[in-house]
Amino acid sequence: MFSPSWSRLSCVALSSRGGLRTLSLFSSSGSSNWSKVVSDAEKIVGYPTSFMSLRCLLSDELSNVAMHLRKLVGTQHPLLNTARGFVYDSKNNLQMRGLVVLLLSKAAGPSHTASDLLAQDMVSGIYPSQRNLAEITELIHTAFLVHRGIVNLKEWTVSDGPLKDMQFGNKMAVLSGDFLLANACTGLAQLNNTKVVELISSAIGDLVQGIYYENSHNTEENGLTDGVDVAAWEEQTFLSHGALLAKSCQAAMELAKHDKESQRLAYKYGKHLSLGHKLNSDLQPFVKSRAGEPLSFSLSAAPVVFHRQIIGRETWHHQLQQAKTLRNQLDYSKLLAAVKSEKGVSTAMDLCCYHGNKALEAIQAFPSSEARSALENIASAVTKF
Repeated sequence: MFSPSWSRLSCVALSSRGGLRTLSLFSSSGSSNWSKVVSDAEKIVGYPTSFMSLRCLLSDELSNVAMHLRKLVGTQHPLLNTARGFVYDSKNNLQMRGLVVLLLSKAAGPSHTASDLLAQDMVSGIYPSQRNLAEITELIHTAFLVHRGIVNLKEWTVSDGPLKDMQFGNKMAVLSGDFLLANACTGLAQLNNTKVVELISSAIGDLVQGIYYENSHNTEENGLTDGVDVAAWEEQTFLSHGALLAKSCQAAMELAKHDKESQRLAYKYGKHLSLGHKLNSDLQPFVKSRAGEPLSFSLSAAPVVFHRQIIGRETWHHQLQQAKTLRNQLDYSKLLAAVKSEKGVSTAMDLCCYHGNKALEAIQAFPSSEARSALENIASAVTKF
């Protein structure tokens, strides 16, 4: 469990079997920026994983869906932004889950128990089944992104677009998300590995449970309901953002017949990398905000959750009331200043550093290679702001 005593400036990780190296995770002189780290890693596994689910996305069925999406142009339906994300990648849209699965597969290599015949099937050090698993992981993630684009019509306003178009957008989000998920499940069955099916199926269940927790613990009126502290945030975030990657990493080891310890370490890497990535994403508005720029952030973002826990319920509600405008909307600049005035941001940064180091620690048991170095760079990059 995370300890607040961790310092952001003392992040140390094993870089090789020979000793320790201090990583300047919060300085610009460390490893490359996120996009370059991902680009370099994609060269190692053989192809750009940003297009990993392209075969399914360009199917006749989804091409028809794309044609219908034109009806949503001019509305505020979030399904449009999700669709744009498939074409225009950015730091937070990059499909890193499949890439990490492939890198771990390559870093671990063939197991001692795998037959020579099985090793002959490897391409660039990765089994075909592991590549299929990486695609399945991306399809599941994409399906849930699409499903998250369902609008609560009770909160619909005229500025969002015509009501009938918003209703149509919801139907498309449900159907297209279900289509992607069905394709993922079909591919999962074709792997012919019962344990892998159980792992990924449980990850899908975790995603559903995590999203349910998010919706039940967030309210627009109160910002956050009671009972969400650092431990609860980690637990809920793991379900909705970390379980899929962690269990996919473990499944990749299972497909190559690696032992339980290798599976445990792969799971650990995926878990801590996911949590570090989510913390980095949540911290962006608080570390990159500039005067005069439009500002908004989620009230369930990690710095806000930790800030609320530090100041207490009554003070938090008082700050929310002070931040409301005459139209009863939130002035996020006031809330940003309030969160920065306490230790919510620094606590989130410390926690991000902690998870980055845990991910780096887990990967050290694998043999030194280009793939392992890429995994180290990714773990370091998620702790840079």
